[in-house]
Amino acid sequence: MAKQQQLKTGEEYMYMADPTIFFDKGTYYLYGTGGNRFNEGFAVYTSENLKTWKGPVGEKDGYALKKGDVFGTAGFWAPQVLKHNNQFYIAYAANEHIGIAVSSTPLGPFLSKTLKPISEETKQIDPFIFKDTDGKTYIFYVVVANGGNRIYVVEMNDDLLSVKKETARLCIEADTEWENTGKDKWSVAEGPTVIKHNSLYYLMYSANDFRSMDYAVGYATSKSPLGPWKKYEANPIIHRSVTGQKGSGHGDIVKGKKDQLLYVFHTHHSFEKVIPRKTATIKIKFVKDDKTGIDKLVAAPKSFHFLRQLK
Repeated sequence: MAKQQQLKTGEEYMYMADPTIFFDKGTYYLYGTGGNRFNEGFAVYTSENLKTWKGPVGEKDGYALKKGDVFGTAGFWAPQVLKHNNQFYIAYAANEHIGIAVSSTPLGPFLSKTLKPISEETKQIDPFIFKDTDGKTYIFYVVVANGGNRIYVVEMNDDLLSVKKETARLCIEADTEWENTGKDKWSVAEGPTVIKHNSLYYLMYSANDFRSMDYAVGYATSKSPLGPWKKYEANPIIHRSVTGQKGSGHGDIVKGKKDQLLYVFHTHHSFEKVIPRKTATIKIKFVKDDKTGIDKLVAAPKSFHFLRQLK
């Protein structure tokens, strides 16, 4: 289990839920669902070392994406930023639908040509765009309907602004014990992020209600982005038993400057309350599994670290 950490003078915790970190030209950019800002857009913070952050530094009063420039009027959640054709794209949820906007820099302003979601069918949240080595691009997302949150995937068109609806597939739903410890009527599998390793695809995701102390992270593997997906038998790999913090989950994979893999995610504010959620990282790595012959993904408990902001 991770040790508790003390703040240094002049620092305060980062309170960012559903976080993502984007790396470009030596600088890390942090975005997420931001406390009382979540109805206005996404602020952005920067760092050189992945631990101490400055900001907000977005082009619009600290925001990289601001309501009015893009699809959505409220509930800006779970952003992801990527670079494509020398432009920066942000995929996000607003009004429980998915929007995509474009900017010339990671600081924004991100803009949309049309103020519409990529799909108006059902409620959809938690987008993650994955560019495969063969040039195809996919978006993983969560459908909120029919008694639960379930993870889907669909192939995208070359513009990264629209999808090939006929390719949509179900990836993950919460159907094992660790994924619904409270036996809630509404089951939850959400927060997808994907990485390719040795020709195999690894889909990390979170399960349980985010308010549960057992909100945690597991993964599944597949030979194709479109599935089928097989869940790791020893899930979850990131849990309060690993971090020492309740509600550890919903994040993104980050590759550091030395190719070290990290997972950035949020935890509950404290043992007594959930919100505002704290932002943290933990090191992850692939380890050979002699039993299956498939590398397993593991987290290093001692590497758990809360992100800090300079006051």
